[in-house]
Amino acid sequence: MSRTVLITGASTGIGYELAKCFAAGGDAVVLVARGEERLRQVAGELQGLAGSAPPPRVMASDLTKASAPDEIHAELRREGVAIDVLVNNAGFGSLGPFAGADLRAELDMIQVNCSAVAHLTRLFLPGMIERRAGGILNVASTASFQAGPFMATYYATKAFVLSFSEAIAEEVKEYNVTVSALCPGPTRTEFQARAGVSHSRLFGGGMMRVMDPASVAAAAYEGFRRGKRIIVPGLINKLGVHGTRLVPRSTAAKFAANLNRSKQASRD
Repeated sequence: MSRTVLITGASTGIGYELAKCFAAGGDAVVLVARGEERLRQVAGELQGLAGSAPPPRVMASDLTKASAPDEIHAELRREGVAIDVLVNNAGFGSLGPFAGADLRAELDMIQVNCSAVAHLTRLFLPGMIERRAGGILNVASTASFQAGPFMATYYATKAFVLSFSEAIAEEVKEYNVTVSALCPGPTRTEFQARAGVSHSRLFGGGMMRVMDPASVAAAAYEGFRRGKRIIVPGLINKLGVHGTRLVPRSTAAKFAANLNRSKQASRD
């Protein structure tokens, strides 16, 4: 049975690959991102994967605006579209000491990475509970498990996403609603260039294995289908997450600081 899946940040990277996974699985997809032209290109690509599902729907929206989730929800409601699966994928990061960071960019990051996730979840979750079916896939990060000097706000926002997801998963388990947090490690997307981390030790120093977004999305799709609450793609990433639980938090923070040292940059 075809579901309707709303995916934020669907124009590139993991969101784009997740859209392909859901479309190939026979689901109707609602694609949300800032750039309408790119979204229409993606919709055209997905059309051939969708089979008998309705054509992909495009919604250009800037989630740095606090009103965006309400606008998305209201438009879908007017058109009688019920969302069965919500994928909160949109997000961005920045690199550099927090004291010198662009304040507006940091606050926008909290808006997109945290507030929009909670806002969209609150708007679409009641319908899933009422229908006693559905699911939410929130994209967090292996950064969720520790503090991240030189990317302080980004790491903190992803910690919120993980904690929020785990809590909501427990609240709704009796209603046949699945909530999963995807926690990828370094992934080859536009994120690193826009966040300014391309030449950090994390991405460019050979200290960590960088995964491709298609592999991350495939692991996410399979883990979500199986109802896993926390999905960490890749053995190295799993070992890294486990390792952060075995050392003092101050030690994990020092390790992250070493990985994140690079040129300053602003936003994704």
